[in-house]
Amino acid sequence: MIGARSHLGTVRAALAVCVATVWIPAHAEKPMAEFKAENIAAMDKMMAGMAIKSSNDVDRDFANMMIPHHQGAIDMAEAELRHGHNEQLRRIAQEIIVEQQQEIAAMRLALGDALPASIAAPTRPVAAAPTTPRQAGPRDAEYQP
Repeated sequence: MIGARSHLGTVRAALAVCVATVWIPAHAEKPMAEFKAENIAAMDKMMAGMAIKSSNDVDRDFANMMIPHHQGAIDMAEAELRHGHNEQLRRIAQEIIVEQQQEIAAMRLALGDALPASIAAPTRPVAAAPTTPRQAGPRDAEYQP
């Protein structure tokens, strides 16, 4: 009986090591992978949005580049809210969202542009939509001063 208990203890220890080295890191990798993917998508969207064709109006060009830049910060802050755990950083992310939305609205108003409808920022993971290649948009032309 002692040999069986010893063997059972060894099996339990091996199982604990397996869980600690394989299962836990694999579970931790999924949120990190989702966070990384969301940030890469936010950066790609921001960089594409900032690549504008010049309107020959400095103010409009400035705003047309800064708005996607600010939206990129919002998108990254939303990813922090969905996946982050540090309460101080989550609070900073909330502030970034509010401040950047206000600055986007101020730039649009300064240009006489209409404001988009307000929507709540998602703070929970949403069901993944099927990914399709990004379609070229009107801002994809390189910026030509």
